[in-house]
Amino acid sequence: MEIKRPLLLISNDDGYHAKGIRSLTEMLSDMADIIVCAPESARSGFSCAFSATLPLRLKQRRQMPGVEVWSCNGTPVDCVKMALSEIVPRRPDMVIGGINHGDNSSVNAHYSGTMGITLEGCMKYIPSVAFSLCDFSDDADFSPLRPLVRQIVRKVLTEGLPVGVCLNINFPLADTFRGVRVCRMSRGSWCQELTKCHHPRGYDYWWMVGHYQNDEPESEDTDRWALDHGYVAITPTQVDVTAYQAVDLLRRWTDDF
Repeated sequence: MEIKRPLLLISNDDGYHAKGIRSLTEMLSDMADIIVCAPESARSGFSCAFSATLPLRLKQRRQMPGVEVWSCNGTPVDCVKMALSEIVPRRPDMVIGGINHGDNSSVNAHYSGTMGITLEGCMKYIPSVAFSLCDFSDDADFSPLRPLVRQIVRKVLTEGLPVGVCLNINFPLADTFRGVRVCRMSRGSWCQELTKCHHPRGYDYWWMVGHYQNDEPESEDTDRWALDHGYVAITPTQVDVTAYQAVDLLRRWTDDF
């Protein structure tokens, strides 16, 4: 009886051509069959957005033994939906987002297309993981990530994940890592996000820029602390965003309604 290899569905928000997704595919191609369905160009910051009014298109870019690469003109979440509906021959064993060019720790996870991919897979009850490297360079070096990426994927394929939980995994920019820490999301925010400019033709316009402010830099249980100190940060992330600690308070409020 033929034993099927695991099937991985991989996407990203940097585009199907990005070095991060190509490196990830290369790292895992001997472990599983892989279908890549990723945006035709960069879609960073799209979070869980999907296309409600835009007609979607698929294009096969490459096919080789064990690996298919497709592009979609939509968002990262569109890519997952399209792949699950139109491309995959069977239910994937994992959905993987990445490897992202840039940090998706702390509140960045809420904006991240890479995490949108992972949450979409999680909402489809497929074990899902996001990988990100704290390096925005187009030519970032992903080779130091290889051993841990392979170990984590192998562990998730073997052990699975709790229903409704996915993993947000961030790697510091380093040749070697001090270790791996399971973390909570750091509290922080983006500041001075807009720069106003004046066009020679007489109108104003704005660039979205800004910088991240860590509001608890000394908290050693957070993802930002781990990354700042050379550790790989693994943050379990859940689809259910209910604030359970506020339920009793709000029930007391509603007693007066």
